[in-house]
Amino acid sequence: MKKRWLPIAVTAMAVALSACGNSGGAGAGNNAAGSSSPAGSSNAGGAGGDQKQVELRMMWWGDQKRADLTNKAIELFEQKNPGITITGEFGPSDGYFDKLNTQLASGTAPDIFFLGGNVVDYANKGVLLDLGSYKDKELNLSDMDTTMVEYGTIGGKLVHISAGANARGIVINKTMFEKGGVEVPQDGWNWDDYSRISKEISDKLGKGYYGTYNFTTDSLDIYLKQNGKQLYDMANNKLGFEEADLLPWFQFWDKASKAGGVVTPDLQVSNPPTDASKSLILTGKVAMTLLPSNMLASFQSTTKDELTMVQVPRGPKGTGVVFESSQGISGYGKTEHPAEVAKFMNFWINDPEAAKILGSNRGVPVTASSRAALEADATAADKIVYDFTSRVSEANKKEPFAISYNPPGNAEFIKLSDNTVQKIGFGKESVEKAVAEFYSGTVKIFNSNNDS
Repeated sequence: MKKRWLPIAVTAMAVALSACGNSGGAGAGNNAAGSSSPAGSSNAGGAGGDQKQVELRMMWWGDQKRADLTNKAIELFEQKNPGITITGEFGPSDGYFDKLNTQLASGTAPDIFFLGGNVVDYANKGVLLDLGSYKDKELNLSDMDTTMVEYGTIGGKLVHISAGANARGIVINKTMFEKGGVEVPQDGWNWDDYSRISKEISDKLGKGYYGTYNFTTDSLDIYLKQNGKQLYDMANNKLGFEEADLLPWFQFWDKASKAGGVVTPDLQVSNPPTDASKSLILTGKVAMTLLPSNMLASFQSTTKDELTMVQVPRGPKGTGVVFESSQGISGYGKTEHPAEVAKFMNFWINDPEAAKILGSNRGVPVTASSRAALEADATAADKIVYDFTSRVSEANKKEPFAISYNPPGNAEFIKLSDNTVQKIGFGKESVEKAVAEFYSGTVKIFNSNNDS
């Protein structure tokens, strides 16, 4: 069997295998969409009827396990579409976007590539394939969560198809709650409950045990939405909050930390909450934290403690959480085979056999039929995730919230926010001073990274 992937580092061969890169891609797309020929045969030969093989390239980030699953799905697609072959390239997330940006700049980008919360940056650059003309033809989105369709529609164009979805929530170490004799919280609790329970867990289990990690930064957008604001107002291209909106959130965490319910700053730094090899959730030292739902199964597989998930505590306007895209697929705007790209995307989200291969590695499947295909053989942890995300999806119907996109300069913003939390946690600055500096720094980051 031939290899279905190439490490991203092998650049020369990747470029040589490129099936894209001329400026006539848009025209090819219009012809393919209007053709009566099946997708995958839009480039069929002349009078002899010989079909020309369509070759696509696809690039994603991840580890070897993800690569194995992805390549197996690619092989299934090729079996079902004998006129199309796909060469995959993958590598770690570190350096992935540098590589993609280089290929986009040189006109040698893959026909299909994965993006995350930075999809807006690429949509604004005009390098993504507009999939609108393939909707309801090669690409069927009728069974896809409407929030996911909205997420991939930027500037009025459908440019991104979510490959998996998740919802942020509170992961709970049930074993710790049972040891402390504390009742496990349920959906519908509030932040006063969260602070109280965090301290109660810490007090009952004693020194070295904590109720929660500090997730000031990771939950800031959630908190703002719960209070009628948002981190980034993309429609108006501006920050969606003022300095006064931030202060209560930082004060909440400062008060909870001083009460003893929050892990110490030094332990938080040395044992990051999202690192499955170091998280104190898994060693039974911290009882709660905020996590995306697609991380629960991997966390559960590394601990004997029983884990579960509940929705984040409510604010004045609800939970502020939506069913989110974990990452997704976009097509290169200059691809010579747009219809085939759309057909592959359709296979990814709608084919039940593909769903069983891919599982929840990139998040919960974005169509109900694909989720149903996995439920029969789901692990106990996966069932918790499916149930949790279904509850979030239902809640969104009653309390809808705007979709979140990363603000310009997001990496700098996160670093600034984390540094602010550390200054407060280590007592280097008052909450008021730290928040004032954080807000002014955020404005500078936004302005320096905003192209408009």
